[in-house]
Amino acid sequence: MSSALAVPKIFYSINHNYSYNRSNDKPLFDPVKSLQPSFLGSVNKLSVSSKIPFSSSSVSTTVVAVSEVYKEKKSKTAASPSNLLITKEEGLVLYEDMTLGREFEDMCAQMYYRGKMFGFVHLYNGQEAISTGFIKLLTQKDSVVSTYRDHVHALSKGVPARAVMSELFGKATGCCRGQGGSMHMFSKEHNVLGGFAFIGEGIPVATGAAFTSKYKREVLKENCDDVTVAFFGDGTCNNGQFFECLNMAALWKLPIIFVVENNLWAIGMSHVRATSDPEIWKKGPAFGMPGVHVDGMDVLKVREVAKDAVNRARSGGGPTLVECETYRFRGHSLADPDELRDPDEKARYSVRDPIDSLKKYLIENKLASEAELKAIKKKIDELVEEAVDFADQSPAPLRSQLLENVFADPKGFGIGPDGKYRCEDPKFTEGTAQL
Repeated sequence: MSSALAVPKIFYSINHNYSYNRSNDKPLFDPVKSLQPSFLGSVNKLSVSSKIPFSSSSVSTTVVAVSEVYKEKKSKTAASPSNLLITKEEGLVLYEDMTLGREFEDMCAQMYYRGKMFGFVHLYNGQEAISTGFIKLLTQKDSVVSTYRDHVHALSKGVPARAVMSELFGKATGCCRGQGGSMHMFSKEHNVLGGFAFIGEGIPVATGAAFTSKYKREVLKENCDDVTVAFFGDGTCNNGQFFECLNMAALWKLPIIFVVENNLWAIGMSHVRATSDPEIWKKGPAFGMPGVHVDGMDVLKVREVAKDAVNRARSGGGPTLVECETYRFRGHSLADPDELRDPDEKARYSVRDPIDSLKKYLIENKLASEAELKAIKKKIDELVEEAVDFADQSPAPLRSQLLENVFADPKGFGIGPDGKYRCEDPKFTEGTAQL
């Protein structure tokens, strides 16, 4: 067994023992009994699951959980900084980004219940290790495609908190000028290519972005090594677009990482009841790409997996499918009373809070002090409060925005050469207007 402090090279997946029950009077799966009490991916050895190499080395290795690092560190009187999984600077960046995501989402809940936000708002609490673990490794030119649970992905990619909060408030200062709302975060500047309200919608967009990178590099001969990360949930993985894009990405060796944020529940449907094979990572090797399963509650493990996947995509090695097993600490949306999930299950995962785990790791390994982490928390609290004040005081969108960004050619249909809306011309509704 490798040292618990050694940086793992690549994590292929675990073979779980799911109990099938095909009797007539019982469901195919019992999600409570079939899921192990501890996290499925926390301390198990991960072995190569296919003959497709993920990196230059295909040697089996061990995923390193934060909890294992604790145990190993306690047995050592001194440790060289080079043996740690992260540097002090990296650790503080990770902690600040995860704290921003958590505090921002908690504030969103307050603002929603105060009537400042409308429609459905889906929060990311508990899943911060995935967004931070992947996105903080990307460059500004790399692209991110999200889902309806997209606020934190946008924040991790660098979209200012005030722009995200203003968008949630429906204000003109939002990142989409108030026209997107909670489920449609977009930023051209930061290459956030959208949240998408319908599951599976973003995967073809992400695949297209990855194709653009490859086309620029191989056809236009541009110096382009941009990669794309597509985030989506377990409920999406039975949709046709998912399979079609896996096939296309593998066929053309596109620079894309497909990241499944498997929080075990698709709204109120247990993942193990909805999928013939609950191990989503297996779908990667089926299409000729590596399939990886990782503990999505551990930012250090996620980050190591992300490093290999991003490097592989950037160097021309093609796509990777990563299943991050995680858990959301709130209901599906703020309109969900969250009565379907078992209280024991929720309690089991709440003690594995990814932010608390990282905090403990940083302190025990003397990478940060309590005072430093408290200062970060205070800084984030002030940032989020300022974002709320900014959003609250910002103006609503002008009526003239109403038909903008609706038609591909606004001058050809929505807005006339004189700048006025064609729909306001009586001849338009009569069908006699000259277009």
